[in-house]
Amino acid sequence: MFHKEGQRIILITFFATAALALGAEYYVGTPWLRIGLQVLALVVLVLILQFFRNPKRPVVPSFDEILAPVDGKVVVIEQTEESEYFKGLRLQISIFMSPVNVHVTRYPASGVVTYSKYHPGKYLVAWHPKSSTENERTTVVVRTPKFGEILFRQIAGAMARRIVNYAEKGDSVQQGEDSGFIKFGSRVDVLLPVDCIPTVKLNQKVKGAVTCIATLPHPSDGE
Repeated sequence: MFHKEGQRIILITFFATAALALGAEYYVGTPWLRIGLQVLALVVLVLILQFFRNPKRPVVPSFDEILAPVDGKVVVIEQTEESEYFKGLRLQISIFMSPVNVHVTRYPASGVVTYSKYHPGKYLVAWHPKSSTENERTTVVVRTPKFGEILFRQIAGAMARRIVNYAEKGDSVQQGEDSGFIKFGSRVDVLLPVDCIPTVKLNQKVKGAVTCIATLPHPSDGE
């Protein structure tokens, strides 16, 4: 399955690949150059196809877990001041996506969207400390039954030039459903209440809608 955001570019790339392969076959006389151009065109098509893949991941929603919103590697686990919406201390878990990762963004929890905003900005590398506040990004807040309000932020990277966000204020959303897409390299920050317990480690690879990244504290933890 391929994501709907890639349909146009997949079609364009397919026809461009076919045209280049046929053109090379009939108009390039040097064998090594002809084959090289055809292989290059095929490699580009394969890369585009793998980038826009959208594997189906059935989820049994759990109000007690926050799932990774994207595939990638955990690059930040820390408490931080969130200045856009909460204006207070939150637990931040950030996931970096390389161009080879699935770039579908999925809702990390079920609930109701209470805030959704797009911010134009720069295109610093996604792991830059200021990328969360200065890069092109979208911010979505979901009110959940047990965690209260949680925030996740799509952040464009140096290669990304378009963020797609489907969340609209008032939407009822289900954990694991598509919430958007980021094209060509990016990062997603998840900001949770500070008493949440991270269930992942730095540099751990996670899968969107599969890996649990945080849970609620156990009642006995406060005793």
